[in-house]
Amino acid sequence: MEFEKIRKIIAEVLNVNPDEITLDTTFIEDLGADSLDVFQIIMGIEEEFDIEIANEDAENITTVRDAVEQIKKAIN
Repeated sequence: MEFEKIRKIIAEVLNVNPDEITLDTTFIEDLGADSLDVFQIIMGIEEEFDIEIANEDAENITTVRDAVEQIKKAIN
């Protein structure tokens, strides 16, 4: 469930086809995101899931799987 929501956020921010996004997709290498794009994605995730991701944790998010893990960590 988290993955589907994240995929939608990423697709909107980066204007890419959601079908191209997998858990192993990297934001910078695979999707061409820059640091501002990644920041916007993280903000969207925080808003969607009503969580807060610490800056240190946000710096370690490089793949969609990393983002899903951060959500699970924040929710539990």
